Amino acid sequence: MGLYSRQIAEIANDDAIKYLAGKKIMLTGASGMVGKAFIDVIMEYNKHCSVAIEVLAVCRDADRANERFTQYIDSPYLHIIAMDINEGITYDEHVDIIIHAASNTHPIQYSTDPVGTIATNVIGTKNLLDYAIACNVPRFCFISSVEIYGENTLGTGAFAENDLGYIDCNTVRAGYPESKRIGETLCNAYAAKYGIEFNIVRLSRCYGPTMLTSDSKAIAQFIKKAVNGEDIVLKSEGNQLYSYTYVTDAVSAIMTVMSSGIPGRAYNVADKLSDITLKELAGLLADIGASKVVYELPDETEKKGYSAATIATLDASELEKLGWCAKIHMSEGLLDVVDTLRG
Repeated sequence: MGLYSRQIAEIANDDAIKYLAGKKIMLTGASGMVGKAFIDVIMEYNKHCSVAIEVLAVCRDADRANERFTQYIDSPYLHIIAMDINEGITYDEHVDIIIHAASNTHPIQYSTDPVGTIATNVIGTKNLLDYAIACNVPRFCFISSVEIYGENTLGTGAFAENDLGYIDCNTVRAGYPESKRIGETLCNAYAAKYGIEFNIVRLSRCYGPTMLTSDSKAIAQFIKKAVNGEDIVLKSEGNQLYSYTYVTDAVSAIMTVMSSGIPGRAYNVADKLSDITLKELAGLLADIGASKVVYELPDETEKKGYSAATIATLDASELEKLGWCAKIHMSEGLLDVVDTLRG
């Protein structure tokens, strides 16, 4: 059993998942990297439980979802729903929890689909919140991002939940972090007006074997190169310092927040032992792939999608107070992803 499978099994036996027992969950962005891992955990739990968890896997591309979840197609506990949440919520039955993880999440999407990026985080979120009110959904979890903090100009180290850095809103790239900020504000507005109970989970940069081949984030591109034994292409000096989280740790964090988090609170998710510069990250993967790091200028489309933040690390101490801790650190996680994707 590989590292990923072991972690899925461990989370499926953790106390936090018991909160979800017997509940029906609507998960948007189900076929994405985090969504896929979340469903893997639920389906593993359902193998051994006495009270199952039911998942409505919401995604825009039914064919991709069917391919991602082939092994669960015959399960009575997984229902794939093809739906564009920006067009409205066509499902009209009650669910117990909405976990909103749908979003454009990588640079090429930010630069080539800036309107769609904003729409999913704002219009899609509003549509889901309206559905939650209409169908009496008691819990809402918004999956947010380290990106909402922007550039760390505070000089205080890692961002805590009440900190805020700088974002230049007069750029196409700002569409992602600014719309994530608005999505968080919408949750607060609906709680104030309608009393909906919500939490916000702010993920650091995630990686894992469930990442999509279309992912254009730097770490995803580096991993693909390492898998193929090719040189790692670094399109900057590589001095950017970021927090990273292995995908199963991100899933366990979401479950911990849902089971134990204080309503209305936002929680950072990061592994402080996986804070690393892009140059160091590229070097680790070059070693794994038996290749070298080369430098190349980005093209105009790539540059438009890149984050301007040079320091964006997260302090996850509030989440750790709930009993969560990262289990997989960078070196082990990267080696696992490369080995898994090599087959």
